[in-house]
Amino acid sequence: MASERYKEIQALSIDELKVELAESLKKYQDLKFDHVLSGIENPLSIRVHRRDIARLKTELTQRQKHTVES
Repeated sequence: MASERYKEIQALSIDELKVELAESLKKYQDLKFDHVLSGIENPLSIRVHRRDIARLKTELTQRQKHTVES
């Protein structure tokens, strides 16, 4: 069963995926930095962002492959 976040990602255009990916990477980097310096309240949020980035990259790659094949 697809997660709600995955359904949201599928609804985005390629340009929106790229913007979302850039924002997620920035947020992930900030979380890691904050965690090293002072610790964050919920360290599992780092994992959530990392997996979200993977979902975005996967969807972007699949769409790019699909456009090349078409």
